[in-house]
Amino acid sequence: MQKHPIKVAVVSDVACPWCYVGKRRLESALQQWQGAPVEVTWHPFQLDPTIPEAGYDRETYLANKFGDRDLTDAMKRITDAGEGEGITFNFGDKWLAVNTLPLHQLLHVAGDEGFKDQLKERFLKAYFDENLHLNDTEVLIKVMQEFDWAAEKTTRILNDDAIAYAVKQEIAHYQQLGVTGVPFFIINDQYGISGAQPVEVFLEAFGRVSEMQVIGESDGDSCGVDGVDC
Repeated sequence: MQKHPIKVAVVSDVACPWCYVGKRRLESALQQWQGAPVEVTWHPFQLDPTIPEAGYDRETYLANKFGDRDLTDAMKRITDAGEGEGITFNFGDKWLAVNTLPLHQLLHVAGDEGFKDQLKERFLKAYFDENLHLNDTEVLIKVMQEFDWAAEKTTRILNDDAIAYAVKQEIAHYQQLGVTGVPFFIINDQYGISGAQPVEVFLEAFGRVSEMQVIGESDGDSCGVDGVDC
C-alpha cells in the first residue's frame, strides 16, 4: 500500500544561525528515516524587519539587539553546534546584518521553480560563513547567476512589490498561528517542533504524527524576536 507522505513545513529566516543548524539536523533525520516519504516546504519569517536597507555591522547589530549583555557563552554554543553539523559560523568584522525580506522574495520565486531548498542553503552559507553582504544587489545577482538567473530577472524580483506583499502575508500567517521564534517545524499541520532539536526528536515526530503539541519549547535552541542568542 502506498504510504501518504509526511509534510514538514519549515518556518525560518536566513538571519538565524539556529535555522542553519536545524536544517542540517532535519536533513540528517531524513537520511535515517525509513518510513513514509517526507515532503519539506520552506516558509519565511523575519526576526527583525526593522533593519534598514544599509544593514548593520556586527557591533551595531549586537549593541542594538542585546545591549551590554555578555554573549560569549551564547556565541560559543552556536559555533559549537555548527561545528557538530559541519557548519562554519564566521562572525568576523565583515559580517553584516541585513533586512531579509529581499532574500525571501528571491526564495519565494525559487520555490515556484523548484530549487528553494538549494537557494536557502546558499544564502545561509553566504550570510554566516562567507560574510557576503546580501543587501547588495550586485552580490545577489552573482549568487543568483549560480542558478542561471539573469541579472534582469533578479533585479525585477527584488523590485516586485507584489512578491514582497505575498511574503509578508505568509509571515503574518505563521505569526497568527503562534510562531514567535525560528526554526519552527510543523508536521502534517498537527505536530510542532520548536527550535533546532536533535535528530531523534524529528524521528520521533515522524513516527507519531499525532495531535498538535510543541516539543522542547522551553529548551530548544532557536532565534526569537527578543531572543538572547541571535
